[in-house]
Amino acid sequence: MTIAGRLRASRRSTPARVAVVLLCVFALAGCSTIKGWFGSKKDKGPEPAELTEFAPSVTVSKIWSAKAGKGEGLLGVRQAPAIADGRVYAAAVKGGVHAFDLQTGATAWKYDSDLALSGGPGVGDGLVVVGGLEGDVIALDAATGAEKWQAKVENEVIAAPAVGQGMVFVRSNDGRVTAFDAATGERRWFWSHDMPLLTVRGNDAPSLGPGYVFVGNDDGTISALAVADGRELWSQVIGQPDGRTELERMADVDGTPVLDGVTLYATSFKRQTLAIEAPSGRPIWAHDSGGTGRVGVAPDRVVVTDPDGIVWALDKDSGTALWSQPAMARRSLTAPAVQGDYAVVGDFEGYLHWLKLDTGELAARMRSGRDPLRAAPVVADGILVAEDTDGGLSAYRLGQ
Repeated sequence: MTIAGRLRASRRSTPARVAVVLLCVFALAGCSTIKGWFGSKKDKGPEPAELTEFAPSVTVSKIWSAKAGKGEGLLGVRQAPAIADGRVYAAAVKGGVHAFDLQTGATAWKYDSDLALSGGPGVGDGLVVVGGLEGDVIALDAATGAEKWQAKVENEVIAAPAVGQGMVFVRSNDGRVTAFDAATGERRWFWSHDMPLLTVRGNDAPSLGPGYVFVGNDDGTISALAVADGRELWSQVIGQPDGRTELERMADVDGTPVLDGVTLYATSFKRQTLAIEAPSGRPIWAHDSGGTGRVGVAPDRVVVTDPDGIVWALDKDSGTALWSQPAMARRSLTAPAVQGDYAVVGDFEGYLHWLKLDTGELAARMRSGRDPLRAAPVVADGILVAEDTDGGLSAYRLGQ
């Protein structure tokens, strides 16, 4: 059977089999040749960059750590926490949903579930919403953890739902977006998008704007949908899926499009990053660097990581490259977060790296643990929180 045939068969089988087939593309995205992915040990490609010592220029303090349950392991879903109203919400494949105090890490509540919760949490409108590997969607009261409603979609949910404007928007792994009433869980509408034969394992939450839902698609496009009824208002290509093989054509937009004012920023596995006028879908600028994760947004620049593990800073107004940092090449970097004057990325050995936003120079390094970091860290109230693939959470504050 061909690779494409095996992948089509995998899509019809269990989520675990899908993960085994497609996670290799995600985990080894830094490899420079196809032979390095599928060939012999002799052609395994360049090794990940070794970390070198440097003099830290900022003090980083770990202020707490906690456990959310059994993490994603090898599922490749980039499971991340969500932060709202002074709390950190985290889901586990086994272990339910936890709410922790952002400042101290103390447990506020726990919701027990036998379901494999892989997508989420998403937070908004007083709800915490998670999805599961069997298509389950669970909405909880954000204050108490009490269950409000359950619903079901037709495919696994590995992205956090988006919650807002009285609705819950669930992006399932078959390319479908389903909208539920936030109060009742009643399905309001759904929208489908065709999937390419081969995609990078993982996707991310939709993004909300006034009356809009912005969705990154596996064919390299972004779609803007109407909140009220799911109509597609516009579609824009971020990464053109060109090439002779399905592997070469992979152009996934697997990071949440980031809305900053009226400008939408998105990046693609095809190494393209675009700034888009959100109401119209009109491109403002494009740059030929980027990756599958979401964009980190600072006051005057955006930060992206590419499949080779190079971190880039681009001018927000023009898209001009301000700097690039290759010191973590081939280390399977997470998408970047912005904490103060620094961009932060995690890697496959559990290290977090702080880079100066103005120059790209390495400023600090901390190890969260020995398990990989695949999801972008999350920042709120000056505190950065990272979740590893074993369900471990750690929180960090910058010093002087």
